Amino acid sequence: MHYYKRSPTALLASAFVLMACISLIGLDAWRTWQARVIQEREAGTAVTNMARALAQHADDTFKAADTVLIGVLERIRGDGVGPAALERLHRLLVLQALELPQLDGISVYDRDGRWVVNSRPAIDRRRSSADRAYFIYHRDHSDPGPYVGPPIRSRSSGKWVATVTRRIASADGSFGGVVLATVDMAYFQRFYDSFDIGKSGAIILALDSGTMVFRRPLREDSIGKSMVGTVIFSDYASKKASGIALIKSSQDGVLRINGYRRLKNYPMFVAAALSNDEVLSGWRTDAYIHMAGVLVLVIGFAFMGRRVVAQIDQRVVVENEANEARAQVERLNLTLARMAMQDGLTGLANRRQFDAALLREISRAVRSGDSLSLIMIDADRFKFYNDLYGHLAGDECLRRIGQSILSGERRSGDLAARYGGEEFAIILPDCDMAGAVEIAEQIRLAVRAQEIPHSGNPGGIVTVSLGICSLKTVEKGMEAKDLIDVADQALYRAKADGRDRVAV
Repeated sequence: MHYYKRSPTALLASAFVLMACISLIGLDAWRTWQARVIQEREAGTAVTNMARALAQHADDTFKAADTVLIGVLERIRGDGVGPAALERLHRLLVLQALELPQLDGISVYDRDGRWVVNSRPAIDRRRSSADRAYFIYHRDHSDPGPYVGPPIRSRSSGKWVATVTRRIASADGSFGGVVLATVDMAYFQRFYDSFDIGKSGAIILALDSGTMVFRRPLREDSIGKSMVGTVIFSDYASKKASGIALIKSSQDGVLRINGYRRLKNYPMFVAAALSNDEVLSGWRTDAYIHMAGVLVLVIGFAFMGRRVVAQIDQRVVVENEANEARAQVERLNLTLARMAMQDGLTGLANRRQFDAALLREISRAVRSGDSLSLIMIDADRFKFYNDLYGHLAGDECLRRIGQSILSGERRSGDLAARYGGEEFAIILPDCDMAGAVEIAEQIRLAVRAQEIPHSGNPGGIVTVSLGICSLKTVEKGMEAKDLIDVADQALYRAKADGRDRVAV
């Protein structure tokens, strides 16, 4: 029996094709996983920032109401509660209730819980609030500070309201009544509706005791509901001032990324949650597209490899053809390597090349003692741009922004890259703060100069916000994420300060 013996060259070629296919699949799997990690990290940053904004809003809302109460207490102490004084106080309360949109009403109660004066046109002195939790609290406690009680339904307006109260002390220090400011829940509804939390996201405002004050989306039993048995309260919000947690809901089974934060001045906390499935929906689509592309590439590459191996086996004597086939494979590998380090949409360096370059420049700066700057760039209101003009126009917009960012590459060592989505970055070795600010401002103006229409952005054109991290010297042990975190913080500040600007 004749046994066919494959030539060493054919064996090497077969092994090469196999390893190339495995490498392509492995690289794409790694890239896909890294993209998921980045997406989840960005979602975590988003819910953390959302929780911070919600906490500041709630703190400011209750602080404004509490400030009104302090003024009312001082007016009562100075003017008393005579008819003329009450008439003046009534006019003041009406004016303050009109000036502060979050307030549903302002009231003053005597020691028996009867209305003395409020911000409404008429007072029903027959009604009593002696049974309210806030009244009972101040009657039984001498604490002069503010008290935020559980939400109630107003007896005067019929609305659900949050309450802020302070104790009125008589001349001898005994209980003299309560001053009350009520915050309309519709005020929180309007503010919370301005956040994009997807279809399965949620926003919660609650007392530190676990009583829910407001929720988006609002359910019939949301207001006043106890959260004591929920994971977000029992395991997180009740134990730490702020944080982030991945929690699967016991009610609807949805896995959500939760960011929570306590208020600075009042015994309350807020929580913002995004559905993990919704966060990763774009990543899944991108992953499927990449997987399909890599599969087609691998099949084509394997087919080509098989043909090459067959020709080597059948025509060992035709050495020139075999050499040409190997050369073609090598050129294809070089092309794939270049493609793996370049963003296909903008032509800038991709995230992989950016990460490698930043690590390299940090090491170089540590050795040389030179300065190092990093600029993070984000297109303003880009989601609105895609919603208004479509994703094809969005891709063209990103390409044009990338052209403007390329103007920041003044030296051979500078590197402009697409960091992800509508976010870009530029590494500036041996560049101090002044130089980085100059380059950032040049990029910002270059984007504006293109005058790309954007009706959803102030000014009607596409703009970018830029955050800078600049180090005079780079200390040993510093990591890439340290620079990126600082530059991101500056970028968030630029966004918060109004966008279309540079922050350092």
